[in-house]
Amino acid sequence: MTHDEIVVRARRWIGTPYVHQASVRGAGTDCLGLLRGLWRELYGHEPEAVPAYTPDWSEPSGDEVLWRAAAQHLQPKPTDAEAPGDVLLFRMSRGSVAKHLGIATDCGLNARFVHAYCRHGVVESPLSGPWVRRVVARFEFPERCV
Repeated sequence: MTHDEIVVRARRWIGTPYVHQASVRGAGTDCLGLLRGLWRELYGHEPEAVPAYTPDWSEPSGDEVLWRAAAQHLQPKPTDAEAPGDVLLFRMSRGSVAKHLGIATDCGLNARFVHAYCRHGVVESPLSGPWVRRVVARFEFPERCV
């Protein structure tokens, strides 16, 4: 799988409605569901069952559940080592847990990413200053499913 293949596959999800906990292209997904669906397309199956989760993730407990899971199944990389196809992890507000994911599609001055956004569905957005400031981790898909 190449970086370009990941970007092409991520863009195929654009227009999928936002549905909390869903992960079906064209029918409904949230940001984790987008990543889960891409993983299934790339590897054929998910690495583990995902338990039910609330929209606030683990904010009340402060537990970085999503970050730990991403680090377990994806390859961490420096946040400034950008490449198309990277998985971006966002902290939506200062002091909160990281709870949003996206797939980098373009890098550099015209950086963009695909993500499932509440009330918008899957969209491709500019990775503008406000989004860049929220990126707390960057990962890449592993060469093989573990």
